[in-house]
Amino acid sequence: MSWLDRYRLKLYLRNSIWIFPAVSIVAGLIAVTLLSRLERALGWQMNVTPETARTVMGTVAASMFALVVIGSSAVLLAVQLASAQLTPRVIALVYRNSIRKFCLTLFVFTFTFSVGVLVRIEGSVPLLTGYLAAYGFLANLALFLYFTDGIGKAIRPSSALREVALSGRAVIKSVYPWRLDEHSSAPEPIKSLESNPQRVILNRIDGVVLAFDLKGLVVLGERSNCLIELVPEVGDFVAADDPLFRLYDGGADLSEHTLRNSVAIGQERTLEQDPMFAFRIIVDIASKALSPAINDPTTAVLALDQIHHLLRDVGSRYLAEGRETDSTGRLRLVYRTPNWEDFVHLSVTEVRQYGRDSIQIQRRMRAMLENLIESLPDLRAPLLARELALLDASSKRVFPDLDDQILAETGDLQGIGGNHEEGIKRDR
Repeated sequence: MSWLDRYRLKLYLRNSIWIFPAVSIVAGLIAVTLLSRLERALGWQMNVTPETARTVMGTVAASMFALVVIGSSAVLLAVQLASAQLTPRVIALVYRNSIRKFCLTLFVFTFTFSVGVLVRIEGSVPLLTGYLAAYGFLANLALFLYFTDGIGKAIRPSSALREVALSGRAVIKSVYPWRLDEHSSAPEPIKSLESNPQRVILNRIDGVVLAFDLKGLVVLGERSNCLIELVPEVGDFVAADDPLFRLYDGGADLSEHTLRNSVAIGQERTLEQDPMFAFRIIVDIASKALSPAINDPTTAVLALDQIHHLLRDVGSRYLAEGRETDSTGRLRLVYRTPNWEDFVHLSVTEVRQYGRDSIQIQRRMRAMLENLIESLPDLRAPLLARELALLDASSKRVFPDLDDQILAETGDLQGIGGNHEEGIKRDR
């Protein structure tokens, strides 16, 4: 199985909520069969009439089926609400949640198990499987209450934003492992990239670059004694016949099929290797909250809270293009990554434009920019200062009243209501 097949399978399993519940049907049938054989061998029987047992097991089975239906409906409702109120790009996060998968899996397993017990009630009533089905239903009832509570809280803006931000911090750390003070000097230019490539590998299908096999490409470069350049950046849309790879200093024996199988291309961006996508989701939530149809600047402030800390994390790291060497230290793979300007422009521009009429947004964004200027290395300050100047110009242009201008030009970590100076001290 190639890296691409493994990646697609892993992504499908992670984004699908039906697989484990479907497998639990088979597991439930196997479990009830094995336990029934054990009961018959030991002669365990329940001291109730078969009619009473059928009534109880029928109620349990019907109730478990209702829990499965209601739980599935709750997930679909959460998807609809999250897509409408936040952004469609959080749908995958709803399906990825392991607790929801576990709950639905256990619901389906208990339903299958109870039906299996029901059809085995004849002249006698099985003891072990009967008790397991009955008490399993009670456990699932308590789990259903927890499931309902959790899915209601999961679609709150603060919960969704925090989950996206946590995923963003993880991918930032993996893509940019070095702190800025550790590798502060600019990298030397790669002379091989200044010459014409010996081979250009073209893309065959339309889609977005989701991820690539970093270690595998390094091995291919070492095996063929060449330098491989991955042309598109993760998150870029590539059309058919667009350049996918450029090979330098060799690589004539490399298979195009093998190279293409080292890059995953799909319909929608994912968070695995794409640090910009976390910013994109959060900015989309803020933009929708600031639209005239919703007009919820407080949700946008919650989004800026997460953007603030993500920018601080990425701003303190070394953001050079990816360069990977083999075991001998020779450069084998070059790939592109977002730079500081990309992160700042994505994080600030749209929110500033859509929130230009909101004093709350102006104050929160100012507090963020001022704090980042103070807390990040001096190398990051000029771009942040330019964004701060654009924010000043926006407040003067939008608010003709001087008092409103003064209010908008005061930083506030809460948007409106917080103490700026003490807030900065706490944020440090």
